[in-house]
Amino acid sequence: MSIQTAAWLVLACPLAGMLLVALGGRRWRGTSAGWLGTAAIAAAFAFAVVTLVKLQDLPADERHVASSLWDLANVAGVTIKLGIYVDPLSVFMALVVTGVSALIHLYSVGYMASDRGYVRFFAYLNLFVFSMLLLVLAGNLVLLIVGWAFVGAASYMLISFWYRRATATAAGIKAFVINVVGDIGLVLGSLFLIREMGVLDYGSLFAGVQDAFPKNDATLVAALCLILVGAFAKSAQVPLHTWLPDAMEGPTPVSALIHAATMVTAGVYLIGRMHPLFEWAPTAADIAAIVGALTLLIAGTIGLVVTDLKRIIAYSTMSQIGYMIMGVSAAAYVGGFFHLMTHAFFKALLFMAAGSLIAAMAGEQSIDRMRGFRKAMPFTFGCFIVGGLALAAFPLMSGFFSKDALLFEIGQRGGWYWGLYAAGYLGAILTVVYTWRMIYRAFWGEAVEQAEELEHGHLWHAPHPTNPATGEVEDTEVGFPGPEHHVAEQTWQMKLAMGALAVLSVLGGLLFLPFETLEPLKSFLDPTFEDSLVQHPANDTLEVLGIVATSVIAVAGMAFAYRIWALGEGRAGAWQRRLPALHRLFAAKWWFDELIGILVVRPAAWFGRWARDTFERLFVDGALVGGASGLVRAGSAAVRALQTGLLRSYAALLVLGLTIVLLYFLIRSA
Repeated sequence: MSIQTAAWLVLACPLAGMLLVALGGRRWRGTSAGWLGTAAIAAAFAFAVVTLVKLQDLPADERHVASSLWDLANVAGVTIKLGIYVDPLSVFMALVVTGVSALIHLYSVGYMASDRGYVRFFAYLNLFVFSMLLLVLAGNLVLLIVGWAFVGAASYMLISFWYRRATATAAGIKAFVINVVGDIGLVLGSLFLIREMGVLDYGSLFAGVQDAFPKNDATLVAALCLILVGAFAKSAQVPLHTWLPDAMEGPTPVSALIHAATMVTAGVYLIGRMHPLFEWAPTAADIAAIVGALTLLIAGTIGLVVTDLKRIIAYSTMSQIGYMIMGVSAAAYVGGFFHLMTHAFFKALLFMAAGSLIAAMAGEQSIDRMRGFRKAMPFTFGCFIVGGLALAAFPLMSGFFSKDALLFEIGQRGGWYWGLYAAGYLGAILTVVYTWRMIYRAFWGEAVEQAEELEHGHLWHAPHPTNPATGEVEDTEVGFPGPEHHVAEQTWQMKLAMGALAVLSVLGGLLFLPFETLEPLKSFLDPTFEDSLVQHPANDTLEVLGIVATSVIAVAGMAFAYRIWALGEGRAGAWQRRLPALHRLFAAKWWFDELIGILVVRPAAWFGRWARDTFERLFVDGALVGGASGLVRAGSAAVRALQTGLLRSYAALLVLGLTIVLLYFLIRSA
């Protein structure tokens, strides 16, 4: 099998899985649709491994393979091909996407078993994975845009999967609209590049950018800033981040899929993929790095006060993606993508464990109502501990190595990048505190009623299923969670998926050890970034300081969180009373929703109403539609009046017409 064939099969498997699951519809029995969808993604992962092996067989300077099936169009001398681009970066992303997605599919087989929309759910999941793979394997800007748009559409379907919940449909629409804003930026930026360079495929684009533009040219900077709008929207960076917490309205596997290895990492991939352009326009790269730093700090502060379990993890995702955006924009490519990989492991694990805990609470998601689940749910508790240690960058966990590598590469740049370096460590402090606040509050203390029931072997059920966001009573028919949706670590599929991710969260750091002792990931990604203009001088002192700082922050932060939240709620309340202004700011999520409502939503709504009531009704309906239809009606009436059925009348009209024609020619000849 050739490398091109293997790469195309990576794309074909989830597409085939989606079609088979969707077309089978109600004919699928039990969990068969789930197993088929899971098998499709597992097969895609297997072909991604084959692609990796074939790619490694090539010499390092030849690990860039373009493959095209056929030409889609030829417009103004520009050929649009249905082609893919296989290199270490695209294979790396394909492995992460398919590997983690396969485990999420496996988890979903058990987690969603009672849902009436089971088949539809797995069709959507396969579509989502196909869209993400199309995005990362695309060989030109057009296919990139297609994959980008497909990911947005699939995310809308998954976020609003429980479509009878008003909160879920509103969240889906919000995510879709904000992502469309990003899509517009990506399309406009791409058109700028195409207009100036006349090429679409990546190879020609990267090779020709230095000839087409002077360094830091205003046109190139403008094009890349527009492309960054797309990256910020998809990766939930401020101010286009407000859709991400609301996306928690989807089922927990959706949260894991969107927030771990797929959709939110698209912006990170895009900046890394276009690094030759961003390095040639450093102003755009600096803007992206600053936005990433702001995002990781803002999201971290919000995570300190949010009480919804899934939303805490969502803001954590937003913060960690800020690290990655900051890293790849500052040319810390290996550290940025290494953190992308380890984050996929421990964040998917945390979401799955959260789903298990929420199931035990019969759908309740507030940590204010959770207590004492250590004994009741030992497996979920262990997964939370592993995921929390990795997220907090505890020594020897995967997150420790990846975060240290990312910040070390940024620190090597020196100059104003020291500000980004400091912001990274401030964000690390926030990360440790909000992570262990969540864990201590949910698992320490006196057991709540739900935990006690589970300790006695009984899963607690609420008297009536309710929407955790609003408290509204819901039924369990199509469009709502199923009656036995809450399965709390009771299925082997869930345990197997969570266990595999826990192992990866511990051992994933071995792919990149400090001091260049063993760096297989770096040597693997080097061919993609060998053309980088940025050099990273060795600095063992800085690396030692980083390791020490990361370790101290992790241990001290956990101890601080234990003192505040594990030893009694009174201490947390005292801090809140001591800093009321900050608490209000963080609890209000920095008022981004309100600001966007005032500056964007309300003016857009007002303009829409004005256009409907004036332009559309008076001009379109009245003048264009009404006027044109009036003319047609008048002409029809005149013609009907002439149709009398009398031959003498018709003869007279014929003679009159001929007379008029003859008079016209006589007058003209005279």
